[in-house]
Amino acid sequence: MFLNVSHLQVRYAGRAQAAVQGVSLGLRAGDIGVLIGPSGCGKTTLLRAVAGLEPASGGEIRLGDAVVSSAKGQVPAEQRRIGMVFQDYALFPHLDVGRNVGFGIHQLPAAERQQRVAEVLAWVGLAGQERRYPHELSGGQQQRVALARALAPRPQLLLLDEPFSNLDVDLRERLAHEVRGILKTAGATALFVTHDQLEAFAIGDMIGVMHEGALHQWDDAYTLYHRPATRFVADFIGHGVFAPATIALAGGEPVVHTPLGLLQDVSECPLPSAYPRGECDVLLRADDIVHDDNAPVKAEILRKAFRGSEFLYTLRLESGLTVMAHVPSHHDHRLGEWIGIRPQVDHVVTFARAG
Repeated sequence: MFLNVSHLQVRYAGRAQAAVQGVSLGLRAGDIGVLIGPSGCGKTTLLRAVAGLEPASGGEIRLGDAVVSSAKGQVPAEQRRIGMVFQDYALFPHLDVGRNVGFGIHQLPAAERQQRVAEVLAWVGLAGQERRYPHELSGGQQQRVALARALAPRPQLLLLDEPFSNLDVDLRERLAHEVRGILKTAGATALFVTHDQLEAFAIGDMIGVMHEGALHQWDDAYTLYHRPATRFVADFIGHGVFAPATIALAGGEPVVHTPLGLLQDVSECPLPSAYPRGECDVLLRADDIVHDDNAPVKAEILRKAFRGSEFLYTLRLESGLTVMAHVPSHHDHRLGEWIGIRPQVDHVVTFARAG
């Protein structure tokens, strides 16, 4: 691993709880890691600690073979060869694009500096724009300039703190895909902070979910979504609910009894002995629920959100349990209408019964 964070703790004076507590993660050279979580969860503090802007009160941070932060001391931020991209771009308004991008490589000979500026501007899709000024650029273009400036000095690690938060939704999603391509072209190792799950899934090789200073899971997007390690991750990622369930054995194989019917996933379903009397909560995401008029289970449509190719329905069963379902948009049912639904679960995810 190129970036190794081991049992990291960061404390602020006067606060009883550590802002970052016991966090461990690893990021390979050339990979992109993303930290997500609710506001105040510690993701930006963790990023700042990696940058050398917050001291470690416990644990350590390694870049390659070098320990750069620990309780014993830390390497100054300016000696870590780390580039940063901020949410407000932080461009110099009085400098044109070329001089903004070349600001961190002013020590290079003029010809070499100009060549490097042209190279990184080409990576971000702004070739030939050296003479334009920040106020002449769109928000997306300004963010590309900020990224080019961070890449120009060839940092060994790039840190991005919610770089798309000032952009509109459509541009953010498109730019996230483009930035991933740019970072891969540059061969950059990067750690990215966002609160937007779609951004995280679009850009990250590895994604970490943080809550109250702790890292609940560090995994690829597929595993994070389909095999959440904790109840918090399961609740935070995607659209889903927890339904009361009971695990039993049928023909020697575990099955899960739920208000929507039986769930079976022999390869991943825990045994009944995993919970007292086999009673647990099962995660049911919106894509686990299928609209089927012939299904014996019926549910009332409480809310619906149009999303182009599909609706996101909020449904209530006769038992009072509320679930969510993705339904193709040509199935345009009325609020208050009762429709048939059935479970179609590929990954059975269970947790101890709440309360």
